[in-house]
Amino acid sequence: MLAITRYRVPVDQSEGFRERARTALAALAARPGHEWGTVARSTDDPTTWTMTTRWQSVGAYRRALGAYEVKLHAHPLMYLAVDEPSAFEELLVSDASGQVVEHSSDRAPDADTFDLGDALG
Repeated sequence: MLAITRYRVPVDQSEGFRERARTALAALAARPGHEWGTVARSTDDPTTWTMTTRWQSVGAYRRALGAYEVKLHAHPLMYLAVDEPSAFEELLVSDASGQVVEHSSDRAPDADTFDLGDALG
């Protein structure tokens, strides 16, 4: 499972953001189920950054978000986050040899027709 969060960071806040992101990424990396992570800045727009992490499962990711250290260091970055979907299941994955492996979805069969608004009443 991939978690990809985009951030809008004013250029004059770049260095401070980079250091806070380093601490946040380290807090996430210390959680069970974390496989790898990266913080990147756009080569086309210096105000656009991403934090991408890979997890063994959705559950591992969600549990990590609830950990004290993650709340302390990663959650404060959210005020710069772009409000959009950020969790993705990997369906096609290539390796260094160029082989592409297909994975089935873990989503429920009716997930595409589920309406959260209806469920909440």
